[in-house]
Amino acid sequence: MSATPASVIRVMCVDDHPLVLDGIEQKIGLQPDMRIVAVATDGLQALRRFRRYRPDVTLMDLQLPLMSGLDAIRAIRREDAAARIVVLTVCQGDEDIFRALESGAANYLLKDMLPEDLVRVVREVHTGSSALHPHVAERLAVRSNQRALTPREVHVLQRMTLGMRNKEIGGDLAISLETVQVHVRNILAKLGVRDRTAAATLAIHRGIVHPD
Repeated sequence: MSATPASVIRVMCVDDHPLVLDGIEQKIGLQPDMRIVAVATDGLQALRRFRRYRPDVTLMDLQLPLMSGLDAIRAIRREDAAARIVVLTVCQGDEDIFRALESGAANYLLKDMLPEDLVRVVREVHTGSSALHPHVAERLAVRSNQRALTPREVHVLQRMTLGMRNKEIGGDLAISLETVQVHVRNILAKLGVRDRTAAATLAIHRGIVHPD
């Protein structure tokens, strides 16, 4: 990548879909104050290219091979606490949004939002602003009214979404059947559902767990 003037916002795009990358590059390329300095197609590559190019703003998908976008955000922020990262994804669950922002993302955009939102947010994040899109803020507000699951409950819930029964979950996590039963009761209560199927469906919808 060639050098860019200091006044130009240097952007790195991270996505494993070529068509998405092409679309982002075209939109950013039309902006007189922005330039793509690097692209990456997986989380590990994103980390390596961040180290090399030190972009002003990184656009990061969450669903990436080798290393997830969430883990890539954490790794980049460990190396540079001032790194400005905008999540650009199809994942719109409230838990997805919460985890991304908690990990250090400066903002969160959905891929079906208008392209004008993308360039506006890149400029805002570059200057230190981080106002969330109203739809994203609304989804995040949903989570604030929910009872948070413990890490162990999430582990149990992940296996429930795979159709594992309590005995199988206990063997997989090396915990007793009675302990699994307690976790399942707590999960149903916290999610406000009556059965395992409803719990699995809601967990996937909210982004608490993702099917393989």
